[in-house]
Amino acid sequence: MNKKTQDVQIPQQAFDWYDEYAHGDINRRTFMSRMASLSVAGLTLSAVSSALLPNYAKAEQVSFNDPDIKATYEEFDSPDGHGKGQGYLVLPRNIESKAPVVLVVHENRGLNPYIKDVARRLAKKGFIAFAPDALYPLGGYPGNDDEGRTMQRSLERNKIEQDFMAAALWLKSHSLSSGKIGVVGFCFGGYISNLLAASMPDTINAAVPYYGTPANEALQAKVRGPLMIHFAEQDKRVNASWPAYEAVLKANNAEYITHVYKGAQHGFHNDSTSRYSPEDAELSWTRTLDFFNKHLV
Repeated sequence: MNKKTQDVQIPQQAFDWYDEYAHGDINRRTFMSRMASLSVAGLTLSAVSSALLPNYAKAEQVSFNDPDIKATYEEFDSPDGHGKGQGYLVLPRNIESKAPVVLVVHENRGLNPYIKDVARRLAKKGFIAFAPDALYPLGGYPGNDDEGRTMQRSLERNKIEQDFMAAALWLKSHSLSSGKIGVVGFCFGGYISNLLAASMPDTINAAVPYYGTPANEALQAKVRGPLMIHFAEQDKRVNASWPAYEAVLKANNAEYITHVYKGAQHGFHNDSTSRYSPEDAELSWTRTLDFFNKHLV
């Protein structure tokens, strides 16, 4: 099933190729070459590729200068990672007492405008949100996803993971933290959300992976939850990992709930690309907020 986005009806094959490209399985030249081979009435290569590639002008549901929030960049120590990390911290402006905190984890290309907006959305709802940038050791998100993706691939995966673990500990111990911490992540960030739930079960109070693969098998047995896992029906790559992971969660007696969004593409929550599905994004986000309110507040 294809999602209609704006005025462009994009073939499923194009979505699948974009997923390969976005995850480093093919390079940009190969992606564009394949796109040029499409023969679809009324569509041009420019129309389809422009619809698939991010347009971050669309990714602002909460303005950076919204009067209800206060955003700053904060550093944290990461002795087992890159030594120092940095992220985007967003507080409810008129916070009167301690509040639950949520770690927001980006995709495989650094802290882009969409992820910052997700952090602001959480702060608007009363949470303290912190979105680290895995690319901080290299100077931070460079302003475009292609370069950001290349930069993130150049970093040692284990050190990136340690940076996010250190960020979770820093955030949970923040002076305004209630002591309850959730994590929500998208794609690579979904993987990190699963990883933190597995590697830090005594720290993470609730985890919400969006279309992310699980932690490695050696860690999965430690997962206790609670987890809320969002899947896109058309996301073959991630969905293939679910049956084995679910079997482990059941064996663990872990607390979890899953939602599969019919017809949705990987990345359906990201409102900067044509994979965005407004109805599914809104429903999943409402469920996520309800989940955090249940387990963190």
